[in-house]
Amino acid sequence: MEANAGLVAGSFNRNELHVFHGHDEPNPIKLTATPECQICRDIIDRNPDGTIFVACNECGFPVCRPCYEYERKDGDKRCPQCKTRYKRQKGSPRVDGDDDEDGGLDDFEQEFSMEKAGTALSIYNGAPAAVPIDKRSENGDHYAFSVPPVYDGDNASLRRYPHSVHGNGIDPNKELAWKERVDNWKAKHDKKGGGIKDGDFDPDEEDDYMMTEAEARQPLSRKVPIPSSLINPYRIVIVLRLVILGFFFRYRVTNPARDAYPLWLISVICEIWFALSWILDQFPKWFPIMRETYLDRLAMRYERAGEPCKLAPVDVFVSTVDPLKEPPLITANTVLSILSMDYPINKVSCYVSDDGASMLTFDSLAETSEFARKWVPFCKKHNIEPRAPEFYFSQKIDYLKDKVEPSFVKERRAMKREYEEFKVRINALVAKAQKTPDEGWVMQDGTPWPGNNTRDHPGMIQVFLGNGGARDVEGNELPRIVYVSREKRPGYQHHKKAGAMNALVRVSAVLTNAPFILNLDCDHYINNCKAAREAMCFLMDPQLGKKLCYVQFPQRFDGIDRHDRYANRNTVFFDINMKGLDGIQGPVYVGTGCVFNRQALYGYDPPVSQKPKKMTCDCLPSWCCCCCGGSRKTGKKSRKLFGRKKSSKKTELSPPIFSLEEIEEGIEGYEDHENSTLMSQKNFEKRFGQSPVFIASTLMEKGGVPESAHSTSLIKEAIHVISCMYEEKTDWGKEIGWIYGSVTEDILTGFKMHCRGWRSVYCMPTRPAFKGSAPINLSDRLHQVLRWALGSVEIMMSRHCPLWYGYGGKLKWLERFAYTNTIVYPLTSIPLLAYCTLPAVCLLTGKFIIPTLTNLASVWFVGLFMSIIATGILELRWSGVSIEEFWRNEQFWVIGGVSAHLFAVFQGLLKVLGGVDTNFTVTAKGSEEGDAFGELYLFKWTTLLIPPTTLLILNLVSVVAGISDAINNSYSSWGPLFGKLFFAFWVILHLYPFLKGLLGRQNRTPTIVILWSVLLASVFSLVWVRIDPFLPKFNGPILQQCGVDC
Repeated sequence: MEANAGLVAGSFNRNELHVFHGHDEPNPIKLTATPECQICRDIIDRNPDGTIFVACNECGFPVCRPCYEYERKDGDKRCPQCKTRYKRQKGSPRVDGDDDEDGGLDDFEQEFSMEKAGTALSIYNGAPAAVPIDKRSENGDHYAFSVPPVYDGDNASLRRYPHSVHGNGIDPNKELAWKERVDNWKAKHDKKGGGIKDGDFDPDEEDDYMMTEAEARQPLSRKVPIPSSLINPYRIVIVLRLVILGFFFRYRVTNPARDAYPLWLISVICEIWFALSWILDQFPKWFPIMRETYLDRLAMRYERAGEPCKLAPVDVFVSTVDPLKEPPLITANTVLSILSMDYPINKVSCYVSDDGASMLTFDSLAETSEFARKWVPFCKKHNIEPRAPEFYFSQKIDYLKDKVEPSFVKERRAMKREYEEFKVRINALVAKAQKTPDEGWVMQDGTPWPGNNTRDHPGMIQVFLGNGGARDVEGNELPRIVYVSREKRPGYQHHKKAGAMNALVRVSAVLTNAPFILNLDCDHYINNCKAAREAMCFLMDPQLGKKLCYVQFPQRFDGIDRHDRYANRNTVFFDINMKGLDGIQGPVYVGTGCVFNRQALYGYDPPVSQKPKKMTCDCLPSWCCCCCGGSRKTGKKSRKLFGRKKSSKKTELSPPIFSLEEIEEGIEGYEDHENSTLMSQKNFEKRFGQSPVFIASTLMEKGGVPESAHSTSLIKEAIHVISCMYEEKTDWGKEIGWIYGSVTEDILTGFKMHCRGWRSVYCMPTRPAFKGSAPINLSDRLHQVLRWALGSVEIMMSRHCPLWYGYGGKLKWLERFAYTNTIVYPLTSIPLLAYCTLPAVCLLTGKFIIPTLTNLASVWFVGLFMSIIATGILELRWSGVSIEEFWRNEQFWVIGGVSAHLFAVFQGLLKVLGGVDTNFTVTAKGSEEGDAFGELYLFKWTTLLIPPTTLLILNLVSVVAGISDAINNSYSSWGPLFGKLFFAFWVILHLYPFLKGLLGRQNRTPTIVILWSVLLASVFSLVWVRIDPFLPKFNGPILQQCGVDC
């Protein structure tokens, strides 16, 4: 679809399609499909006469000229497939043995050979499939890789090779850059004025750039393990803490407090739950790792001088709902940072999902696309960071550092003025949108806005830039911006954000179909312009990338107060837990700042690397072969698995390597096979929906759109795939795309991918890749935590609970521990609330949960406290997290646990068991006050504040009562009091940030909060004193000492 086609709105179900504003005749979207070398994955060049270079004239196995030259010079001089000795091609240097074969003939026109090779290429008309190649390296070790289907350069149809290839091929890791070496040598030779003649290729002349080429052949990333001096003491302390916990609970269970048995029982139950929660949280951090990327190697491999860029295209998704809670200016900055990131322009497409169908978002995006014509070339010319104008101009740094262009200061001032004018225009749109007209919004041409009814409107798509749209001020093309608002009708379930993201997956597959997808929230801008390249170092790695479902970046935030009162940065999770998960099967998906492999979103299994067969012997009976490492029942077992009725279900999770023509017509040899591994067209539609264009896009593993596709048909199909009925009776939201069933669809989506065997990677570049805004206000922060905890409760009560889901899959046990901890942590709120109430009860009643300690018991108590402290200190050492951040995280764990997590448990029970749905609350972005941290002191009433406030008042009152009682009694009462006071002050210290939030800047705490809390604390205290279940009850007369000395 062209950028000047205008806004297109329509409904597939109602057979409606409307185009607002004029549009020109569309041009077809072209896709080039050329064959690639099956050894180094480079594109095979053409001969001077325009034909594709063919190395082997016998079988036509695709090999590029550099690999062919290497194989003849340093290899075994044979074709990897048919084992025929390579014949000398025109322009190739002679090697030993050529004189015997060609009889002294020099370069000749190989007409007959070319025809034969063409015939060999045309015979492979079977179903395209990955061909495993088992090779042996020079040292005798086995390695394997798969040969995916390739495109024939003439008709762009899918081809495959009919049988596996075995032999002494070239190691792709070591010889990937041979084409680069030969091309660079040729270019250097041409500059010297010499031509390339037979026998001129001399490796000795490559010495000056051999180091550069060797660097290009290296991996694009590497694991950086934690030093053993840091991680080994950490693991030892964890084991010691586990042992001490065992002895501690043995003492606690065998030594009850007889005078306070109920309190003792409650405390023991709470402590056992805390221990189980600690185990679930601690052991997934057993193998923490860090990673390092090499952007220079990525450029050497995929961005060679004088050749087309081979970096994979990326579709960027930005989601927004309510422009009044998510200011359009913030969304505009995110979009501008995407358009100006350091990535090839023709390989970036930005899709903005407006799930509120707001004309304000649409008009803001139109203004953003106009401002981008000036902003993008400015960013790339002067290489500035970050490339979101609001945050770039607000930086309090020396912006002249490392700038050498004399015109920079002048251009920066002009650009800042342009941006201020842009802000004024956006603010004017926001002010205008505060009051909706009675007749509804009207577009510039007088047409009513199709989204006036946000719950009943057609699907809308508009392309603003790219593909024939407006260019920047320097005449260069800009990345594409696509506005998408999916169709909504009453009576249909739209699944909130997860449904909007799935609609973007389908629209982008129809229009651009990039193999990788970057998902960002509207308030998360790109802070590092090379973030996409960082992700490509993993996803485009020839070995690692095949099994990666996504690359997750940590979340970093702007606008947080220096002390991070409510742990908004969440550093402990992102810098400790996520590093630990990266060493197992990969980090969890956190909803934003993530680059997906599109094939993983389609519900396919990762490719399985074929392991070399184990050696067997014939010297022993068949029943003894298992002892030698082999098995003779493999073939029978595989046939049995192939013949099972449910085998097709597993096949649906395999990589998409089938064309629609082959599915419809069938393949020779499989037509009568009832349980064949090929899915029919009907199965595709049942899985992906009734869109032939979208189904065809799922078959393109490397992305792209069909060459014959026209923008008119594509836009009609795009309207179709965002219709409200499209997902009915399909696997969308169940096995495909973002998974439905929870408000935290991110955890559920990543969990399903890991269960299929995919891996994920945690990427932490030195400069944070993305930055966003966090709710620094106490009430908003608690509501955000409430939504996260509610989503975890929903997953826990669904069929996707990690406690019982996916045991037949490939999820690792420590990864399952992490996911289990992710969904059960809200339940900790119940024992935590009881445990925080115990100190007040002990001080008011004079009882305690622990009897008099013996010397041995004191050792276990001291050992437990010391192991807890040692674990925290060692964890901070290897992670780099500061002690202040660690302490803030511990404080908010208690604050959120006794408020938001507690409410989430009861709301989840009501939703799952009673069918009472809870509304999704969009977290507001931006502050309404004048200063930067004005929102920190802004108080908003919410019922979430009542439990922690009650706990605070209760513990403060109990401390005063306990000290008063000790003063009135004898000196001996002070000893037992210290343990109770320590317990109470532990609660008060953890709730201290909450207390500061209640007081605010000018003691603006609502009276209702104080009244409710004081009332609840007083009622609880009076009832407890009146009942006092711990005082002995006497049925007879009360005997007292009379005081007379008898």
